[in-house]
Amino acid sequence: MGRMKRILIVDDREDNVELLEMTIKRGNFEVLRAGSGETALEIARIHKPDLIIMDVIMPGEIDGLEATRIIKNNPETRDCKIIMISGKDHATDREAGLEAGAQYYFMKPFSPLELIRRVDELLRD
Repeated sequence: MGRMKRILIVDDREDNVELLEMTIKRGNFEVLRAGSGETALEIARIHKPDLIIMDVIMPGEIDGLEATRIIKNNPETRDCKIIMISGKDHATDREAGLEAGAQYYFMKPFSPLELIRRVDELLRD
């Protein structure tokens, strides 16, 4: 039995973070939180989460796309799986998220059941 899987939720809106945490808490995960791309990078470097659920649009210098690119280009964090969540629903936004390194790109509103399925799929040993 390995360590508990670690998931980092990155969103600048506290209500979104709480909703995502409640959605995935059905699994037995350690949940970390970040409210910005900058904080996400720091937490990813220190705690090396197994999975990051990343909002695309956030205030500050580093949005979700940029944070994903940086995480995926860093040898220490590149193995981390990333699910992007965004209110932007154009095909080009989805492509940008996947090109940045995300495994999945969900558009709001999304199905909590589908999110749980993808989390489970990405965290299978």
